[in-house]
Amino acid sequence: GIVSRLVDQKGFDIIAQAMGELMDMDIQLVVLGTGEAKYEEMFRQNAWFHPDKLSANITFSDEMAHKIYAASDILLMPSMFEPCGLSQMIAMTYGTIPLVRETGGLKDTVQPFNEFTGEGNGFSFWPYRAHDMLYTLRLALKFFAQKETWVPLMKRAMKMDFSWGSSAEQYSELYEKLLES
Repeated sequence: GIVSRLVDQKGFDIIAQAMGELMDMDIQLVVLGTGEAKYEEMFRQNAWFHPDKLSANITFSDEMAHKIYAASDILLMPSMFEPCGLSQMIAMTYGTIPLVRETGGLKDTVQPFNEFTGEGNGFSFWPYRAHDMLYTLRLALKFFAQKETWVPLMKRAMKMDFSWGSSAEQYSELYEKLLES
């Protein structure tokens, strides 16, 4: 799933570069958002050519956004830059695993899944390139097929606490530690 403003900042230029390969993959993609005409049209055209693969909802609806977060297995968020990002945190509350580019708030909130330790709450890539995004998506799909790996990953994501109470507690602990120094 993708719930976003359809603008360059959100990574839609690399999604555009990868669109042919995305449509060839064994996935279904649902998109919700409005923005730059070139991206709106890209999604409309691809949905017309691949109605069984892509649902392009060029609008915004909070109700539909939450349905997409809840019904998706993976949230794709390859932002060029992202000061904070809320979509990845909302998605995790539903057990939807974020796949993000390591930047700003996305890097702060999404810990990459480590297949050896079982740690992490999502998937991420650093170079801002379509093929790095696709490689990471293929990796995520490999683990999605392994329910014994995917279900615990979903549960870890759902346990994440991004509340102000949690942030304030961490700040307080850091402050106390600095006072002791």
